[in-house]
Amino acid sequence: MATVTAEAPGRRRRRTPLARREARWAYVFLAPWIVGFLIFYAGPMVASLWLSFTEYDVINEPRYTGLDNYRELMSDPAVARSLGNTVYYTALHVPLVMLISLGLALLLKRVGRLQGFFRTVFYLPVMTPAVAVGILFLLLLNTQDGLINRVLGLVGIDGPSWTTDPHWVMPGIILMSLWSLGSTVIIYLAALQNVPRDLYEAAAIDGAGAWARFRSVTLPMISGALFFTLIVNTIASLQMFTEVYTMYFGNRETQNTFNSDAASFYVIHLFQEAFQFLHMGFASAMAWLLFVIILIITLVQVKLSNRFVYYEGEDK
Repeated sequence: MATVTAEAPGRRRRRTPLARREARWAYVFLAPWIVGFLIFYAGPMVASLWLSFTEYDVINEPRYTGLDNYRELMSDPAVARSLGNTVYYTALHVPLVMLISLGLALLLKRVGRLQGFFRTVFYLPVMTPAVAVGILFLLLLNTQDGLINRVLGLVGIDGPSWTTDPHWVMPGIILMSLWSLGSTVIIYLAALQNVPRDLYEAAAIDGAGAWARFRSVTLPMISGALFFTLIVNTIASLQMFTEVYTMYFGNRETQNTFNSDAASFYVIHLFQEAFQFLHMGFASAMAWLLFVIILIITLVQVKLSNRFVYYEGEDK
């Protein structure tokens, strides 16, 4: 009978030469990523944290000012306005994208053999460069010649001034943002295809209707995917920049015909402070405020996930 000798507590097992050699090679292959992370991410983050406590215009040396930039953040109406626009956009965009994507994914699940074709069709817009999307929707939303207003005119509806009326600028941006919901559709479709058919059959035998099966089987089983897209889309929405900047701030003709406050997003205002007005210290403080906001929102979402997200195999 074989005997097992227990290793003394606190005594570390020695690595074999093979294990040490494999560990060295692992660090060698990880080194490019580690160096890139330190140079392009960790280093600039530490530098921006220091600059957020200074007055810096790129030309002159940074001058330490303490918490002045953060005090100015709290009292600057332009910051409050741009942050309000960003939160408003996020609150509308994220639920809308999730609902439409889930509906499309449910339809795609029933397509059958053509599913692969439609997956490609829905995902292709995601590959469109953000600048091209901004230019495309600037043309589509044009008040006089835009395709959207022309289509509305065919059914007797007077199309609004999407790009010039402050009340319609945000709905136009949200409409544009739906262009890239294909990635969310694909994630939901993959989650739906992983729901065991046995659960639907058992629910049907118990007399559950279509809505009851969707609420009691489908939603819990895809809650992990819903939670993932909620976090990813929320973070992306709070950092909205390229498409809106291309539409409203990168075009001189558009800038002269609309109130820029309606499309002033937080990251756009940050970009202007940094690279147009050279207020690098103030822009760094804005960046760290956004980082803290995203961190808090993500932590709240993760905390709530313990109550609403079901992972297969866990005891609940």
